Amino acid sequence: MILQGLLSTLYQVAQMALVLALAPLLTGLVRAAKARLAGRRGPPLLQPYANLAKLMRKEPVVAHEASWLFRAAPYIVFATVWVAAGLVPTFTTALALAPVADLIVLVAMLGVARFFTALAALDAGTPFGGIGASRETFIAALAEPAMLMVIFTLAILLRTTSLAGIVDGIVGGEGVGLRVSLALGLVSLVMVAIAETGRIPVDNPATHLELTMVHEAMVLEYSGRHLALMEAAGMLRLFLFVALIACVFAPFGIAQPGDGPLALLAGLLGFAAKMGAAALLLAGFETSVAKMRVFRLGEFLGTALLLGLLAAIFLFVSTGL
Repeated sequence: MILQGLLSTLYQVAQMALVLALAPLLTGLVRAAKARLAGRRGPPLLQPYANLAKLMRKEPVVAHEASWLFRAAPYIVFATVWVAAGLVPTFTTALALAPVADLIVLVAMLGVARFFTALAALDAGTPFGGIGASRETFIAALAEPAMLMVIFTLAILLRTTSLAGIVDGIVGGEGVGLRVSLALGLVSLVMVAIAETGRIPVDNPATHLELTMVHEAMVLEYSGRHLALMEAAGMLRLFLFVALIACVFAPFGIAQPGDGPLALLAGLLGFAAKMGAAALLLAGFETSVAKMRVFRLGEFLGTALLLGLLAAIFLFVSTGL
């Protein structure tokens, strides 16, 4: 029992380090793939690491009107998103924090990070911060219910919202198989992930146009290490949703408690393959679509909410509950 506890703690520490190390790599892979698909050479694959290191060496510049909240928000947001990403199993479910790795907890932690980001944007007192905060809360008002409907669908099917329980139920459980409700839930969660991470067509992370930007408007007043923490939190958020989709809908290859080193290595290699495939799919999708108008975001997220609701209804009816 003591050895198992030590191993789970070791795996959790490795998970936290893995999340922090691979999040910039995922962002760099998406950017490089988009550049290649557009016929450009693009930035180096490891450019996000260099950008974060450069920002960490610079002193932050803070407006005189900003309060302590503006200074504390980057640390709170980064820590919250990092812990949330560390809760999602990537290569094994034998993690020390597995008992608290719950989907509802993840939604709450992402809500906390969004809350402090929006408050800090308003605290700066700039028009861009207010615009970004209002748009972010509008997106959250539709994205969070859609994600909760997907969680409700999984809870009906697997009788749990624990990530470790979901992995065990899908990999080893009978009666799961291929279901229309799971396909609808997957599409809904992907749409929510696009909105939550500020990707095209909801937002464009590579632009600073005041008429279109959402996330960039909220962090426009940050600089130096504060901006580095905010940028790192955004990379971790993208990594979190990629890992979450892989964990819930493609958990195959994830090592179980008691598995040996070969299973752990297979889990690491399997997750690397999933991350690479997700980066290429995201790059291809963003290259093929255009940024939509802000007034159409309600239709996009409303569709995600409707798909999540249909997934829950179909599963509820098919199981005869």
